[in-house]
Amino acid sequence: MENLSVATFGGGCFWCIEAVIQRLKGVKSLKSGYSGGFIKNPPYREVCTGRTGHAEVIQVTFDPDIISYHDLIFIFMTSNDPTTLNQQGADVGTQYRSIILYHDLEQKAIAEQVFNEVQPLFATKIVTELKSFEVFYEAEEDHQNYYNNNQDARYCQIVIDPKVQKLKKMYADRLI
Repeated sequence: MENLSVATFGGGCFWCIEAVIQRLKGVKSLKSGYSGGFIKNPPYREVCTGRTGHAEVIQVTFDPDIISYHDLIFIFMTSNDPTTLNQQGADVGTQYRSIILYHDLEQKAIAEQVFNEVQPLFATKIVTELKSFEVFYEAEEDHQNYYNNNQDARYCQIVIDPKVQKLKKMYADRLI
């Protein structure tokens, strides 16, 4: 029987982070959704307003014997810009903030360690929010597996493709 763990984090549009993380060896399942806010069961249209307090996130079930939480967070932190507050590229608002929602104190300590390891890679201070996980709300079905289902869409070609190509270049040995 597999020993699986769960991680929850977001860095801008969940479509981008989903497309990167789902390609990693050891990722068993992944769902896009919302977390970190104060409204129960928020619909996408409400999260987009920025008034729910939620961030667009992914929840990842992974095998730590294949990919560690450390490596998962390291790849996440180097696949988005953790130095911009409430923004990733043209996506602006608190719903697009960089956030790690830790599930236990060990995950928190590992995330803090990764912050220190990746800070020298950036010219400005990391502003990724580190917060205790409370609840995850799964996004609507049309937001799941978005990149794989919509690779011809302009957003996918302009915004997500470069992130996937960067992943392939930097972490080829980690991909499925």
